[in-house]
Amino acid sequence: MKSRLPSNKNTAQTPGESELSSDCQLDMFSFFLANTDEAREQLSNTFDFWDSVPRYSVSRQQMDKLVKEKGHLPLFETTFQYHKTPVTVQIQPVQVKTEVINKQTGEKTETINHYYPSASEELVEDALRKIATEQSTAFVDEDNKSFGVNFTLNQLRKELKRRGHTRSYQQIMLSLEIMANSRIRIEGDISLELSGKKFIGFFNELTTVSRKQLEADPNTKCRVVFNPWINRAIRELHYRQFNYGLMMSHKAQLSRWLHKQLALKYTFASLVHPFKMHYSTIKRDSGLLAAYGRERKAIEAVDEAFQELQDTGVLQSFKKEVVSGARGRIEDVVYVLTATMAFTSAMKAANKRLSINTENAKTSKLPVKNR
Repeated sequence: MKSRLPSNKNTAQTPGESELSSDCQLDMFSFFLANTDEAREQLSNTFDFWDSVPRYSVSRQQMDKLVKEKGHLPLFETTFQYHKTPVTVQIQPVQVKTEVINKQTGEKTETINHYYPSASEELVEDALRKIATEQSTAFVDEDNKSFGVNFTLNQLRKELKRRGHTRSYQQIMLSLEIMANSRIRIEGDISLELSGKKFIGFFNELTTVSRKQLEADPNTKCRVVFNPWINRAIRELHYRQFNYGLMMSHKAQLSRWLHKQLALKYTFASLVHPFKMHYSTIKRDSGLLAAYGRERKAIEAVDEAFQELQDTGVLQSFKKEVVSGARGRIEDVVYVLTATMAFTSAMKAANKRLSINTENAKTSKLPVKNR
């Protein structure tokens, strides 16, 4: 099955952008600073802007509730702030037709389910981005300067399983279909020409295989072309290495979101320089707390997410400073975070790797390959 999304003319290079070849940019994307192969295996890239967009924030339970109330999923709209700039996100849902066979009668019936991309799709995207850093999987479409990844469903399934997120082939195919056919529009004064344009897909292009092809050859290749936001980030080196393996090990989606945000923002991490995050900011920018009916329940979810980051070695400790208003009402909570030595070392390596890539971009030199 091949799903090609509408072309976007804004993928062309802009004046002043690095003149490095696309192949060089792919080499930089897969170049990581690590002391061992085992440590390097844990690393991937996170994107400053794209990973700040709350694009997977509606749970399946929330979707089911909306469908029961309205009969369909409406256009989803939310806002967040990117470097203090308000940004609006709109996501069009996708309808997926499923054939159900009655085991007793053999009768076939079709059902139509409605989806926004959610937690499962986020895991699939992260796994594909990791696979794209591995040898002979990433590619460049020179016609429109797009980057993508070749993979097998078995390869994607194994990657998810070894990171603690086992999925069936049917579940993976559903996630790929949801991401290929959902549309997103991002609007805001963020000095990027992609802002405010028409709806684009989470993928520019998806080519998958049929069930018969998969049964005949489990190693049949699938193909994903990343969307314009990721393509631009790869071309302009706007990404950071981080401990993807550790991030994927977190059970809570909110914990994974917080880990990525710390990897992007806590760049000065050390035992003597704590980092502050406000509950109100987490609520606004993650979009993951809307399902909690009571504020205290949502705060408890944030507490639990930070506790998971402490248990897994991202944080040495975290403290809460409750901001109370009239009659003791909680107006906000300030979390004071202290990083572990391991996270501090990871941030130093990410800073150095970014510096190396930036210098290579200026001199048009390649990093030393590690694959």
